[in-house]
Amino acid sequence: MSCGVGGSSCETPRRRGAFVVLGILALIFIALSIFSFLKSRGQVTPDTVSFGPYKATDGKRVFQAYNCMGCHTMVGNGAYLGPDLTKEYRRAGPAWLAAFLPSAGGWPTNAAVRAQLLDPNQQADAGSDSIDAYLKKFPGAAERIERRGGGTTMMPNLPLTRDEIGQLIAYLKYTSAMNTEGWPPKVEVEGLDHRLQLAHGTVAAAPAPAPSAAPGPASAALDPAAHGAQLVKDNGCLACHATDDKRLVGPGWGGLYNAKVALADGSTVTADDAYLQESIRQPNAKIVAGYPTGVMPAYGTLLKDDEVNAIVAYLHTLEKQ
Repeated sequence: MSCGVGGSSCETPRRRGAFVVLGILALIFIALSIFSFLKSRGQVTPDTVSFGPYKATDGKRVFQAYNCMGCHTMVGNGAYLGPDLTKEYRRAGPAWLAAFLPSAGGWPTNAAVRAQLLDPNQQADAGSDSIDAYLKKFPGAAERIERRGGGTTMMPNLPLTRDEIGQLIAYLKYTSAMNTEGWPPKVEVEGLDHRLQLAHGTVAAAPAPAPSAAPGPASAALDPAAHGAQLVKDNGCLACHATDDKRLVGPGWGGLYNAKVALADGSTVTADDAYLQESIRQPNAKIVAGYPTGVMPAYGTLLKDDEVNAIVAYLHTLEKQ
């Protein structure tokens, strides 16, 4: 018997067919849902990732509290003023991040990264305490130090504590371990002609100027203050300290020599040669009031005695403005 126009004899098989199709789609949905939770996909979770004593879950909260996605993207989501941070840990490594985060207004130098590698947490995470091995393992850090080390950035210095920095590194370690399944897509630049296109033709981009050599021993002996100024530049100190009395990540240096300094424990100390030398070698020995502890690395094993004295001689020359 055939279905007539407007008849009801065909409704039952049609309804049955619709239920069969709906059941198949439901099974497909359930199967895909189960597949999305399989460990075989290699997806990492933030509760399983840490950097030293710091957890990625805490770092995620710090990342959100400072509204980092107001400038950066994560897995392609967020704002595009700054670069995507999804694989930042894999590119630059923990020591570069530890040098950059507390003084983001300046690009870390080789010495600043080397200072961070004195931290046992850094050595354990990077797998080495050698700066050469570190830069070989994280070529992104080597490239940035070579091209931009000591220069300025467009990012402001954030009032991050030592714990917050460690937590952010743990979070970025987690995002680098994520299986993003190819997202965001990688920009292919191989074979492109990297030149500036100007209105009146094509001009090759000018090479970056070669860094000036540090003064030799003879010039240092003649002018220790000039040698100290060069050491300050080479070690990226001006990313955290101003040459006047303005507050950056650390106290300003203008007029600091022989001034009275209030400490976090309520005492007062005179910023003489001994205090300045100790603050360079062991910056956590006497914390200035209003500043967090543990942000500045110790330079005691990185700088020789004559280099510390040269930096102090340079601080003598900075008058309060």
